[in-house]
Amino acid sequence: MTVVDLEKGAPQNAPQDAPKSTTVIASAATSAASAAALPDLPRRIGGVTRSGVLSVFGAAASGLCVTVLLFGELAPFSGAMGFFVTAYLSFLGIYAVLTGLEEDGQAVRDRVMTVVLWSAGGLMFAALTMVVGFTAWRGREALPHANFFTQDMQAAGPLDPLTNGGIAHAMLGTLIMIAIALAITVPLGLACAVYLNQIPGRFSRFVRTIVEAMTALPSIVAGLMVYAVWILGLGMQKSGLAAGFAISVMMLPIVIRAADVVLRLVPGNLTEASEALGAPRWRTVWHVVLPTARSGLATAVILGTARGIGETSPVLLTAGFTAALNADPTNGPMVSLPLAVFNFVKSPEPTMIARGFGAAAVLMALVLVLFVIARVIGGRGPGHQNKRQARRAARASRRDTTRFAELHTPGLELFETGAADDSGENNDPGGAGNGATSHDAPAPDNGEQSPEDNALAAEDGEGLPQGPAPADGDPAPQGPPAPADESRTGGAGGNSDLATGDSH
Repeated sequence: MTVVDLEKGAPQNAPQDAPKSTTVIASAATSAASAAALPDLPRRIGGVTRSGVLSVFGAAASGLCVTVLLFGELAPFSGAMGFFVTAYLSFLGIYAVLTGLEEDGQAVRDRVMTVVLWSAGGLMFAALTMVVGFTAWRGREALPHANFFTQDMQAAGPLDPLTNGGIAHAMLGTLIMIAIALAITVPLGLACAVYLNQIPGRFSRFVRTIVEAMTALPSIVAGLMVYAVWILGLGMQKSGLAAGFAISVMMLPIVIRAADVVLRLVPGNLTEASEALGAPRWRTVWHVVLPTARSGLATAVILGTARGIGETSPVLLTAGFTAALNADPTNGPMVSLPLAVFNFVKSPEPTMIARGFGAAAVLMALVLVLFVIARVIGGRGPGHQNKRQARRAARASRRDTTRFAELHTPGLELFETGAADDSGENNDPGGAGNGATSHDAPAPDNGEQSPEDNALAAEDGEGLPQGPAPADGDPAPQGPPAPADESRTGGAGGNSDLATGDSH
């Protein structure tokens, strides 16, 4: 009979006289041992494989061919949008079928969802690239001129060439307005988010509801409110300060909502550990919660800034419009980049339209610069340190090490009661250590007094008994009794009160 060795894959000749049942049992045992010897390898669900790439390109080609047949021959379909949607759906269906020939159902769903997510990401990136590229391309005529960034439009008209006039007044106005809005929004928004996160209750739920409702507030309503209260009610004039107030109303709910979500992600064990060490709530928030969520809080501020920096109608109602440069936010009208873009592109003149697209490109660059600054200030996420933070942590660690070493130096022993002798060595094995002589040291086991005891007795003015030294085995003579306020430690037998003669 032939038995197949599953480990080696070669047949072996079994003894002819072996029973059939024994051979079957041996074969089953060999199969079980081979299966146990093989390691459990997880299924690979990510990465690029040759079959996966071929399946993607094959499905894309097949989907395109099917769509061409449907729109050209088989069905009366038309339209570019319908063509692309049909081609994409056909591609997904064919790709699922091709993947199912090699993988199970779970792998097929994983591959199809991966393709859908990659498609969505690519579509968003293409849309962003198209918007930025189209704006920069239309503004390419105005951007190369230096006067476009250094002059205002006070002395330039619609018919003037691009070598005259610029957007310096709009750039300065945008920076002033957004600075005022950030000065109001950042402390109030972060404080409100901390309140919603750290102090739960009925009032916090009410505040959260109001914040969520304000995220959908139309910008014209915020501008009308500031216009009615600040300009009509209080009699103030239109200015950059009023525009900053209106922009802050639009930014505040965005910052609060985003910061609240970020603070919820801080692990609870961090705050529990801080409070267990005795830190008050405000110190826990300042030193634990906010540093942990710093990167997310920077993102929240950027989201609010992106919402407020592109507002047009609140600025038009509260700051007015001017073609001259005004650096005083409390006096006179002021213009922002979005409002300047709106006025430039309304003109039928090509030079004004080019100025409008150039101003839009500068606005996008300004948002990008603010985003980079916020990311630098916010740092990396929790558990990741940049070089500056790593150096700061190393310096703090070195300071702590030096402080601990100073606290544990021999000269700062808390239980040191005596001074070191001239030689600096500890002559009393039972003393306090560090070369100090202890008055509570136990006497030698042989009943003799130590030299230190004799020195102490001589300093106290007490005489020692004179006489021949005792022979070996004789009891040692006892010295005079100690004063009533001093007790010495006896031999190994225990403590004795020399003033009363009682033994303890």
